[in-house]
Amino acid sequence: MIPVTTLKGRRVALFGLGGSGLATALALAAGGAKVTAWDDNPQSVENAATAGVETGDLRRLDWTGISALVLSPGVPLTHPKPHWSAVLAQAAGVEVIGDVELFARERRAHAPDCPFIAITGTNGKSTTTALIAHILKASGRDMQLGGNIGTAVLTLDPPKAGRFYVVECSSYQIDLAPSLNPSAGILLNLTPDHLDRHGTMQLYADIKERLVAASDTAIVGVDDGFCERIADRIERAGTKVVRISKRNPLADGVYAEGTRLMLAQGGTARPFVDLAGIETLRGAHNAQNAAAAVAACLAVGVDEASIRAGLASFPGLKHRMQPVGRRGEVLFVNDSKATNADAAAPALSSFERIHWIAGGVPKEGGIASLSGFFPRIAKAYLIGEAAPAFAATLGGAVPFALSGTLERAVADAAEDAAQGGGPAAVLLSPACASFDQYKNFEVRGDAFVGHVAALPGVTMLV
Repeated sequence: MIPVTTLKGRRVALFGLGGSGLATALALAAGGAKVTAWDDNPQSVENAATAGVETGDLRRLDWTGISALVLSPGVPLTHPKPHWSAVLAQAAGVEVIGDVELFARERRAHAPDCPFIAITGTNGKSTTTALIAHILKASGRDMQLGGNIGTAVLTLDPPKAGRFYVVECSSYQIDLAPSLNPSAGILLNLTPDHLDRHGTMQLYADIKERLVAASDTAIVGVDDGFCERIADRIERAGTKVVRISKRNPLADGVYAEGTRLMLAQGGTARPFVDLAGIETLRGAHNAQNAAAAVAACLAVGVDEASIRAGLASFPGLKHRMQPVGRRGEVLFVNDSKATNADAAAPALSSFERIHWIAGGVPKEGGIASLSGFFPRIAKAYLIGEAAPAFAATLGGAVPFALSGTLERAVADAAEDAAQGGGPAAVLLSPACASFDQYKNFEVRGDAFVGHVAALPGVTMLV
């Protein structure tokens, strides 16, 4: 735990007592703050009280003398309308912040020079975060990994000299972290997302920009217009910018040329690493993730040999294009996190002969947008509620089977892939939510791994 000493002796209100909110309340109390915490869910309030957190309805709180409202990132700050707790705080002139802001303040107070890498973007955040953390850990460094990737940042070990932090930041967290100042800040890409919480695409982009604008070194993917303009703007303002690209050569920065990452400086480029053969870093999207990781690790002083070794040994992120088993030339890939068509596209673009397992609870638009990848699909195995609709979309373009269950789909796909000859992938990339058959995508992915492990002759990779 990181005790929040920067609010010691002060009165603090906190709203949102889920996993990260409860961790924040405990960290504030451990640092000596006088916390009053609340949640709209009575069970969360009861859990917090049982854990020793002082609770009380913030609507009845005397806001005089309150130093801050610490808001859970899942609670609306501005759109579609501010949460009632934020309205009360703002009316009283109380700052509204989040757990990442508290982390940033503790770092500045106790170990301002300890390396801190923060990662944001619409897509690829978690893989890039996990990849950087793996490179640092594999190189023998004291590394702490947290944030939006699933570990509350204030549950990490406290800042100290030589300790590296790798923190994934959502737009919600950045919006609540006005003094966030990473050693290396990464903005991977921007596409429309979370507009219900930010109002417009421009406001969403403005929030993401804050992370890199305040970084010692800003690493920006320049393959979309929003990010390209952000890189130019913050560079003019005096920020050191390293550009990355998954498709275009750069005069300065890190870019992909086929499967190779090129390191460019002053118009001269040299090969840095070849990603060919690294199963966990297939595809153009992973080339962008790897380019960002290379740039960030170089920025915080990691030597080139350690970076290359870390890339080569990266085990992948669970449920995201995760190689889980192999039988002969057939690779089994768990991409259960792909819960809509856009999320399934990277995996479908990364293999040449695919036995595709898809289906579940369909999202709006189905899989019509994936038609450009249909020539790569040897056969589809359809499961869950979406199976009839997906079958209609595939029509005569792709052979398919109505497998119904994941277990049946894995068995059928494995048998067909073995008979096809040559390299093939049995790919679970459902393009659907899991809720018709599984509690969440993690449970679905674990079930896939279990069914693959039960096949005869499979060598498991996890």
